[in-house]
Amino acid sequence: MTAIILAVLAGLCWGIGEIFTKSVLHSKQIGPITAIAIRSTVAIPVMWAVWSAFVAGKKLEPVKFWQADTPVLLKLVLGSGLIAGAGGMIFFYLALSFGEVSRIKPVAFSLAPAIAVMLGVLVLGESFDWRKGLGVSLIIAGVIVLATSNSQKGAAPIKTDAAPMKSVTD
Repeated sequence: MTAIILAVLAGLCWGIGEIFTKSVLHSKQIGPITAIAIRSTVAIPVMWAVWSAFVAGKKLEPVKFWQADTPVLLKLVLGSGLIAGAGGMIFFYLALSFGEVSRIKPVAFSLAPAIAVMLGVLVLGESFDWRKGLGVSLIIAGVIVLATSNSQKGAAPIKTDAAPMKSVTD
C-alpha cells in the first residue's frame, strides 16, 4: 500500500506541475529547454537534500553509489540520467509547448509503463500473464484514442469564467 500511496503522490505532483509548465510554455515568454533547465536547477538541490537526510548515513541503500560497479553506474547515468531524465524531459516539454496537456500528459505517461512492462518481460525476464497483457492493450488503445483525437474538430471547447494563470510579478 505504501508504494501505491507514493505513486499517487507522484502523479499528483506531476499532474499539478504540468499545468504550471503548460501555462509557462504557452505564455511564449519561456521556451521548453529553458523550462527544463530551470526545473532541473530547482530540483537538484532538493534531491541532494533529501538524499542527505534519508539515505546518507542511515544505511537505507546497500552501498554508497560511488561504490557501485561500473556497469551499474553506466546504466544509471545513461539510462536514467540521459535517456529518461534529459531525453524524456526534452521531448515531453517540446510536446507540451505544441500541444494540449490533456492529451500530451496521458500519452507520455501511459506509454512509459506499457513500454516498461514489455521491456521488463523481454529484457529482464519478468513474468507476463493475461492481466498484464490486458493492461498494456488498454493503455495502447487509450493512447491511440488520445493521439488520434483532434480537439480542433468536433465539439466546441468548454468556456469558463476562470482567468488564465498569471505569474506573481504580473
